[in-house]
Amino acid sequence: MAAVVALPAVKLAYTVGGGEAATEVLTGLEPGNWPDVLIGMLLSSAPLTAVLAVVLSRMVFAYFAAKGAVPHARSFAATLRVVALAAVNPLAVGIVVAVLFGPWWGTATGLTACLLRQGIVAEYRMGRRGPGGRRRRAAGAPRTWGHRLAGAEQGAALILAVLVLPVAAFASALDGRAWAPLVDCAVDTGHGGTSDRLIELGRKGSGVVGWSLAHHEVVNGTACAVAETRVVHPPWWER
Repeated sequence: MAAVVALPAVKLAYTVGGGEAATEVLTGLEPGNWPDVLIGMLLSSAPLTAVLAVVLSRMVFAYFAAKGAVPHARSFAATLRVVALAAVNPLAVGIVVAVLFGPWWGTATGLTACLLRQGIVAEYRMGRRGPGGRRRRAAGAPRTWGHRLAGAEQGAALILAVLVLPVAAFASALDGRAWAPLVDCAVDTGHGGTSDRLIELGRKGSGVVGWSLAHHEVVNGTACAVAETRVVHPPWWER
């Protein structure tokens, strides 16, 4: 929840400016549309969306595994169940990412999500975890390839969750790109009509409510055309 609140605030502050500018943009968005900033970040950043999909996929699987979803019986039906549980969700997140960012991103996301589940399966099949996900300690037990697989999977998942995901999130927040489409509109600011580029905040009737990059205020635009780019200014690391 802290990340959900903080990331859009950082995105707004870097893209349009903090203080009154951010307040005016939020007012123009209206409370029901505030999540659009976070959604726009996800839709415009392939690394952020892919890493978040992998982390959430593993968390969901770990939760249901703790509830007894991973069978211990060594049978053909149990094996099919393990395969289904380990593959369906990664396939789903892979398809979503592929639709948004292309087949290579989708394939990489699905395979990574699938691989990071195998360590959880191995721990339950070896009896290292019991009901509720509690870890069992086997004193003096030799380490096998299964133990190494589980350890490597946990290490990779930890790095993704606590290092890669925050870096990708703040890179998206500070990349200087708008979370919504940039549109070129005819705007009347009271001094005659001019052409202006806006960050689209919402649509009202036949026009657009947007943040004017030239006048630094929320304005109404008409006869709008979507710009070819979403870049507002250079990324933070290039300034």
